[in-house]
Amino acid sequence: MLFGQVQAFIEVARTGNVSRAAEALYVTQPALTARIQALEKELGEALFVRTGRGVRLTDAGRVFLPCAERAVQAVDDGRQALSDLRSASAGRLALGAAPAVSTYVLPPVLKRFANLHPRVDVAVRTGHSEEILAMVLNDEVQVGLVRTLRHPDIDAFPLYEDELVLVCNTQHRFARRGAVELAEVGRERLIMFDRTSSYFELTQTLFLRGGVVAHTVMELDNIEAAKKMVEEGLGVALLPRVSVAREIGGGQLSEIEVVDAPPVRRSVDAIRRKDAGSPGGVVHAFLQELEATLRLRERRSVQLVV
Repeated sequence: MLFGQVQAFIEVARTGNVSRAAEALYVTQPALTARIQALEKELGEALFVRTGRGVRLTDAGRVFLPCAERAVQAVDDGRQALSDLRSASAGRLALGAAPAVSTYVLPPVLKRFANLHPRVDVAVRTGHSEEILAMVLNDEVQVGLVRTLRHPDIDAFPLYEDELVLVCNTQHRFARRGAVELAEVGRERLIMFDRTSSYFELTQTLFLRGGVVAHTVMELDNIEAAKKMVEEGLGVALLPRVSVAREIGGGQLSEIEVVDAPPVRRSVDAIRRKDAGSPGGVVHAFLQELEATLRLRERRSVQLVV
């Protein structure tokens, strides 16, 4: 059964006249008649009877008409859905993000995205980078936002570098100095977060390479809790810059330079399945907004430094 046959049947049923239906569909009358006859042969039923004024539906034709109309409407809906997808005016966007990204990076991005694409439904799932990688590979999310990972079945798009910075309460003695050595940090009450995260590993590696034994006073399972403990003066912490930029800028926390340690950074990427093809529709629109928001944040950071 061909789509054109169904269209021809509906148009003849609507007009009750083969000539007018052919004109409406921009085909010749013999071509339209051939479509109807082929459809009747496939269905094994006569769909029309001729009258002095044209044609009218048989009982079989009346039964088949609503089914044909639903089929054509479904195809039209599908075309519209694809058009919406291409233009990113509607659809669904499924994202996976590491905790720091979902908490501190995604909100302003999704605010911009929602304002520009209000008919797009967005779902965000969080997890460690390896968990997000599995979601991408299993087609559970369309885009993953994770630390740099290597896998043969993904394409990665670099987004930004996040740096671990030493922060303390504004009344802490470090705040008055502005710069310390790593050994001094090791002797302080150190607040750590999420032993299973890459940030924890980066912090441990920093002290090991510096030959410093860190005195950990408290371990928490998330960045926000660790940040609050630092604000309350319970210790110092190495936290992702993206998570403390607002508090540093607002004077709630002090950033301290560690003069004898190299910068501790990790790269954050957007990842997609390789076989997903080039990003299009809502995915392309989201990645554009993500890049635009990150560029804006970077410009603001430069202005604050200057």
